[in-house]
Amino acid sequence: MPIPHSLQRAAKNAVESSAILQDPAALRATNRPQLRRYEVASLLPNGNIAETRHIAPALPLFEEAFCAFSRGSLVDTEIGPIAVEDLLPGDRLKTHDGSMQTLMWKGSTSLIPARPDAHGRTHHLTSFMTDSFGMQKPMSCVMAGPAARLLRTPPHLRAIAGEAPLLTPVQEFHDGMNIVETAPPTPVQMFHFCLESHAVIKIGGLQFETYHPGTKALQLISHAMRTLYLNMFSHIDQLSDFGPMAFARAGDGQIDAVSS
Repeated sequence: MPIPHSLQRAAKNAVESSAILQDPAALRATNRPQLRRYEVASLLPNGNIAETRHIAPALPLFEEAFCAFSRGSLVDTEIGPIAVEDLLPGDRLKTHDGSMQTLMWKGSTSLIPARPDAHGRTHHLTSFMTDSFGMQKPMSCVMAGPAARLLRTPPHLRAIAGEAPLLTPVQEFHDGMNIVETAPPTPVQMFHFCLESHAVIKIGGLQFETYHPGTKALQLISHAMRTLYLNMFSHIDQLSDFGPMAFARAGDGQIDAVSS
């Protein structure tokens, strides 16, 4: 006697939907968050440098603290340009107003820009060709990461910002000619850093912001995730210790934070 089609469908649905009949290893792989290794160098109160390694989720909250500048990017310091990978906590960096601030924290991680993560997100870089914004802006090609922001307002955001400069994600400047998206298929070492307070520095002749998580970064995360995040910053005990933001910040076409 043939099995009715309705029973066949019911059996098929049960097999597909029942967790009992699925491979436990496959279930664990599906629910397991993707992790990433992060490396940190921090300036301790006694002047020593602490170097630590962390394993944490590959989530925007964490990645944005490490993925602004590629290896080889030249940062203006009190003794001249230094490659970002050669900077050490305690070095003095030149800010946009000509003053000097101490490098308190440097973080790094490796990305494969051409490879999407488990959630389909990509980490494409932005290449600024020489003289993209005028003479020596930048002085040579600058490769910025997905978390980098420029102190510059693109034309399509000027109606929102008016005359005030904005810290704008580098993706907003893509023009398909001088400023383009690039996705190398091999690992790229990325960096970001904190000074004594949020500031704008010059890298290759362009003005980029130092790291600040923003005013609302930790509002919707668990206590465990907050603790894991803050443990990466030895000079920070709570979000307010990052201090006020130096300039207003733009995100997704809207101003999402204001300077104090």
